[in-house]
Amino acid sequence: MKNYISIFRILIGIVCIQLSSVSCSDDFLKPDPLSLYEPSVTFSTVEGLNSALASADKALRAYWTNTEACDLMLPLMSEYLFSDLAVASKTDDALIFSDINERFTPNNGWYNFDQNRLVIFWGETYNGIKYANTIISYIDKVEGLDETTKSEYLGRAYFHRAYRYLNLCFQFGDIPFVSKIIDKPKQNYKSTKREAIIKKLVQDMEFAVQHVPEQKDMTYIGMINKGACRQLLIKCYLANGEFQKAKEQADILIDKSGYALMTETFGTFSNPNPATWNITNNVIWNLHQGNNKTIAANTEAILVMPNRYGSDSGIRTRTMRNMVPWWNSNSISTPDNKLAVDRFALTNASYDATLDYNRALGRGVGVVRPTYFAENSLWYLNNTHDDGDLRHNSQVGNWVHMEDIKYNNPNSAYYGQNLSYIHINEKGEKQILCSDTIRTWFDWPHYKTWSESPEDEAANLNNYQGSGYADFYLYRLAETYLLRAEANYYLGNIEEATADVNTIRKRAKCKILYSKVDIDNIVDERARELYMEEWRFTELSRISYSLALSGKPDNEGKTYDINKLHEDSFWWHRICKYNNYYNKPDAPIVKGRKYTMGRHNINWPIPQSAIDANLLGELSQNPGYDGYNPSVEKWKTWEEAVANEQ
Repeated sequence: MKNYISIFRILIGIVCIQLSSVSCSDDFLKPDPLSLYEPSVTFSTVEGLNSALASADKALRAYWTNTEACDLMLPLMSEYLFSDLAVASKTDDALIFSDINERFTPNNGWYNFDQNRLVIFWGETYNGIKYANTIISYIDKVEGLDETTKSEYLGRAYFHRAYRYLNLCFQFGDIPFVSKIIDKPKQNYKSTKREAIIKKLVQDMEFAVQHVPEQKDMTYIGMINKGACRQLLIKCYLANGEFQKAKEQADILIDKSGYALMTETFGTFSNPNPATWNITNNVIWNLHQGNNKTIAANTEAILVMPNRYGSDSGIRTRTMRNMVPWWNSNSISTPDNKLAVDRFALTNASYDATLDYNRALGRGVGVVRPTYFAENSLWYLNNTHDDGDLRHNSQVGNWVHMEDIKYNNPNSAYYGQNLSYIHINEKGEKQILCSDTIRTWFDWPHYKTWSESPEDEAANLNNYQGSGYADFYLYRLAETYLLRAEANYYLGNIEEATADVNTIRKRAKCKILYSKVDIDNIVDERARELYMEEWRFTELSRISYSLALSGKPDNEGKTYDINKLHEDSFWWHRICKYNNYYNKPDAPIVKGRKYTMGRHNINWPIPQSAIDANLLGELSQNPGYDGYNPSVEKWKTWEEAVANEQ
């Protein structure tokens, strides 16, 4: 099978065709909150359809790669700030996005690019919908398309639109539903009820599953395929309360679609700097490294987004830079008060290949840090740490504890010894050796953050940036097992749900398995398996909605009201129970800002800029934010919203 990379040199030229606000510069990635209200250019050729699809594909990758003009904070990481797993940690920034409950309003908290990329989730997401609607609106004007090809294009466009809308529904709640490209400005939109939009997404994805080919029947890896459509349909069914249908689609994807979990080592084994940090060849490392995501041997990959150095599509991922602690910060010292760990150029007289953490672990600056739950307690079952779990295993090199790093300052008497947070000196006095534990002292999953930096290698690694290139999974089969486990939980099939979760644990070589899972256990396993792959907040919001629909309890026996999730939800339960920063009396204060989250933040505020641009209508603001008015009229069905577009 040809690699999708080779086609991107062709597609990048197609993208240059004018498509509303799209261009071939970095402006393509700039959010355009008002693009929802702008007309688009009519495309009446196959090249035009490919232009829209290429734009949609590129915009999809932007959630993993867009850092605007700087190299801090990815949109995906911004999502995690609203979860149980991560918080903002750039402690030298007075605008650190920690006090979310106070500062995230319709007018504020959107445009602080050094601290979050939340604006992308409104403006650029609606841009993605616009690209999809270009195909849907104009495909009948393309001459010479047979019905099979036409249906394939439509199905792929439906995927792009449904993927965006499902995320918007569980980030923002009730939102404007736009189904076509309009030929003149429209400023009288209404919000459409979330449940109505979901019903339309189900209908569209059922069509897509019927008409989009399997990956094996497509020319390039990275194109929207049937497996990806089926995975999205599963999520749509779960959001629509159709749990049996979700299970049945998962059965097909797991058992009848040619996919299989990777259970043994495979592909190319990369060991970046074994003299400093040795990696033992293992399946979890292989699964997340280098080119292994796109090779034919990887039967777990459902949809991969290629992002390579040297290709027209390649953009630095910055995962090492943003998710790895600032280990060479002055805030970490040796017991004899020297800089603890330094970055050395190869030409430096003090260079020691056995202590070269810059090239072994990546240059971290700690913009986002994991919670204590994500670092530690998540990995215990029955009050016992699972030492076999490859996803939390420093012995094989997949996971890094700060104490595993060694002092590499040759001017220190402690050179070559392991780092310590607390040191007892000769007088028996306690020394705290780290003054900023938020940004510079935490553990992390090296197998998820590491990405190769061949451009630095070409420069002899003397200016190593710690911001490499990597392909991304949008969907892989491990998540399908966990989606099926979720469906089975709602259906009361606890034994089957437990088996699916344990299948994922067995692949990770866990020694401890579940005897009976609840919804918290399933969501815990998602955290272990899909960290910085899934949109964690969006998934927690969706699961909160599905759980309320099912009437099933969480692990504390609580059930939730579908109409009052802004008051109490499974997401809020996870924030309160598992995030040790938000709203905790002993949480640190950074630059005068507390770590706060509100229960109403399960729905993000509709940006005031979008509300103001809708001059002749009124969009519905969410409860808990300025401008909320429960009497604002909304479309109750998607058919009403579509009819209003005529």
